[in-house]
Amino acid sequence: MTPKPDPFFFGYGSLVNRATHAYPNAAPARARGWARIWQATTVRQIAYLSVIEAPGTQIEGLIASVPGGDWAALDAREHAYARHALRDVHHDRPAATAVMIYQVDPRHIAPTGRHPILLSYLDTVAQGFLREFGEAGVARFFETTQGWEAGIRNDRAAPLYPRAQVTTDRERALVNAALRDLGISG
Repeated sequence: MTPKPDPFFFGYGSLVNRATHAYPNAAPARARGWARIWQATTVRQIAYLSVIEAPGTQIEGLIASVPGGDWAALDAREHAYARHALRDVHHDRPAATAVMIYQVDPRHIAPTGRHPILLSYLDTVAQGFLREFGEAGVARFFETTQGWEAGIRNDRAAPLYPRAQVTTDRERALVNAALRDLGISG
């Protein structure tokens, strides 16, 4: 009997940065029909990066396998999110037949209130996109993400994001320039 292949997840934010996890068989991928959004939640006063269905839109990310289908650790990491089957995803991993995507659980969406984006979180995400897709990939991340009106909380000096990575001057400059282009001060 052939063992069932491991399922995969599609990361579109911090999971694109391989330094934030140890999931195997990671590879760049594209998901069609989705856009990213900075989402206010009732879970914390900081924005979560989530996805919304967006026909005609495509986002880049990273797929990786979940050994033995043991989702417990990843579900704990993504505790405010619900897992959904991803149908239209393109990658070069033939074994990745079942791919899941995490989206903020509707029960946790905050109707009002200011929930800024942590700059340390954004830096970590952008670093992953730079490593996987180059500067053009960072630009596409900003272009295919909504919710920038949430504003930025500059926590670079003392990162609040639990998986914050050390970033280079170049990486921070890319983020700063993209935010300036959006009319956002960081």
